[in-house]
Amino acid sequence: MLTLGKAFVEGNDQLTPISLQSLRIDTLLDFDLYVKVDDEYVLYRAADMPFSEKTRRALLDNNVEYLYVSADGRLGYQKYIEIHIRDIISDDTVSEATRTNILYDTARLLIVDLFKKPTLIGNIERGMSLVEATIMHSLRSADAFRNMLKVMAFNYTTYTHSVNVCAYTITLAQFVGIDNPDELKKLGLGALLHDVGMIKVPESIFHKNGPLTAGERQLIEKHPQWGLEIILKTDMIPRESHYPIVQHHERECGSGYPHALKARDIHPYSKIVAIADVFDAMTTMRPYRAAKDSFYALKEMYDDKDAFDKELLEQFTRMMGKQEADE
Repeated sequence: MLTLGKAFVEGNDQLTPISLQSLRIDTLLDFDLYVKVDDEYVLYRAADMPFSEKTRRALLDNNVEYLYVSADGRLGYQKYIEIHIRDIISDDTVSEATRTNILYDTARLLIVDLFKKPTLIGNIERGMSLVEATIMHSLRSADAFRNMLKVMAFNYTTYTHSVNVCAYTITLAQFVGIDNPDELKKLGLGALLHDVGMIKVPESIFHKNGPLTAGERQLIEKHPQWGLEIILKTDMIPRESHYPIVQHHERECGSGYPHALKARDIHPYSKIVAIADVFDAMTTMRPYRAAKDSFYALKEMYDDKDAFDKELLEQFTRMMGKQEADE
């Protein structure tokens, strides 16, 4: 039998479900845990109590797979997961799908903090740790990227887009033979932060439903340079990570921005992120248009002659085709 507290919460608008598998044995939880009883949410375990094997077993014996945290407890849970994410990813008793969901949800929450204060030392360290966890997850399982595709948010926001682009980038890099962990980390961090300059674009422009004016387009096209200026305020981010931030809109033929660079002057990291960036933008839903099917998105990218590195685009196409063939 579960021992329940007396505190009840009506409704679930302020409660977030969390997987029981995300909680580590013999760790201290600084957030309350709730269980669902009929249509009510009941306090099961108060904060600052260790989570033991006995506790986990009692929950499993009562067929409890998900617990709930309140709005006040979400930050505590988020920090807890970030601390233990590597342990979760390396735990073979946790299902592959659950590991992927936990990693993706953690990334979505972290990127909000990272974009609010991108030069804060703690946020940069958290971002680096997340990239390392993503690489680790990808290297551990051949199914990692396929599972990530299933949970990716396809309604566009700057935050989900940044997480998606990071996942595409790391997978493509590994697919083309980049396997040095340090190199993958620098590339992944650049991908995660590639759109950080968008925080300086007015909300009214970014979320506009109709076509942009010439002036609005000029403002948006400043975001790569703004992103670089933001990142240059700290020396914690490796120089190699700067390139995707400032160059992800450059194009092989010189038609991109902000500096109209041509192929020979574009860093290899930027070429990978450029493909991931455009593909994710095209295949996610925007307020003014529906998401494109992967086939048609890739076709448009091929039709945009000389915009992308031909070999990388072909490899990306093979990578995406492999995911569909393996379904």
